[in-house]
Amino acid sequence: MSVDPLHSAARSPRSAPSPQARSSGSNAVEVRRSTRRRRTVSAYREGDRTVVLIPARMSEAEEQRWVGVMLDKLAAQENKRMLGDAELAERAERLSDQYLGGRARPASVRWVTNQNTRWGSCTPAEGSIRLSHRLQGMPEYVVDYVLVHELAHLLVPGHGPRFWRLLESYPRTERARGYLEGVVAADRLPHLPAARSE
Repeated sequence: MSVDPLHSAARSPRSAPSPQARSSGSNAVEVRRSTRRRRTVSAYREGDRTVVLIPARMSEAEEQRWVGVMLDKLAAQENKRMLGDAELAERAERLSDQYLGGRARPASVRWVTNQNTRWGSCTPAEGSIRLSHRLQGMPEYVVDYVLVHELAHLLVPGHGPRFWRLLESYPRTERARGYLEGVVAADRLPHLPAARSE
């Protein structure tokens, strides 16, 4: 996967390609700088690590930002490819075990196309969880957050302090909420007219 950052890299001394390893969640991330790479940033999975290729002139701050962008893009691609209703139910079961002590056991978990104002919903009496199809293609941690949120509703129906204490067990709650708030804000922005061709 390649992306063009659409801006010139920060002026820093050129260096030979030098891989840097770091840890991101459960997978290692290796950053490789290249003097031949001018504008594009790309990333791919290699076993249990992610390799991110960037221009050598890119600043440390740009590197950190683009590593995050590329990790999210790869996760979104993988998420889009693999999550059907059956996988979604399996994932909910794993998340319940990991973050809620296995206490939340939904009878059904599925994607729906009729939820355009909510990311997910839960009917505790039926044990059913529905996720909006708009989440498909979003980063894995975002989908997981919505699943944990709805699983927690099987245990606590409202949004009181007890409910939010349950959500604290999921370590990427704030990041996922920030991502979803960004999506909502972007949807509210006025769409600029297309540029006219001269």
